[in-house]
Amino acid sequence: MDFLSSKRFVSVILTALLLLNIALLGALWWQNFYTPANHPVEADKKNYTSKRSFFQKELNLTDDQSRKFNALRKDHFNGSIPVFIQIAALKKQLIRESVREKPDVEIINDLSDRIGRHQAILERRLAWHFHSLSLVCTPEQRDSLQKMLENVTFKARIKSRTIVRKDMNVNEKTPDSLMQSQQQ
Repeated sequence: MDFLSSKRFVSVILTALLLLNIALLGALWWQNFYTPANHPVEADKKNYTSKRSFFQKELNLTDDQSRKFNALRKDHFNGSIPVFIQIAALKKQLIRESVREKPDVEIINDLSDRIGRHQAILERRLAWHFHSLSLVCTPEQRDSLQKMLENVTFKARIKSRTIVRKDMNVNEKTPDSLMQSQQQ
């Protein structure tokens, strides 16, 4: 006990801690302020800038249109986050129920339906978001926007280990008419 409370031991420990603090502060300062010419942070900044101006390049947007696009996109994604969180929570419950020894079919069906309703909310939000974006565009830009959104939305399909892009024809059929055509 005398050794731990001695003045010499306490002084040595305090000096060691002081030197360690100085070394850590120096390392933090060096990390934040020292940037060599080929530092990867510079490349990241350039990539981020090019991602932000993607729509501006592809659609020939003006600076004002680009600002409106970015604001609309930010609002859309911020508004969609709560729905994504709800879907994730429901999927977690669905997985828990699915891996039980005897899963309850009613619970699985209910959770699946609730996930589907949230997905429908996301799709409606996305459609209105696309509409808002199109209002910012000129008629020529709208055509380019439509093609771009179709390419992003209708992703490549995989068929026998080969990626094939298929044209997707969208019919304006109601669910009832789809059910009738499948029964025939």
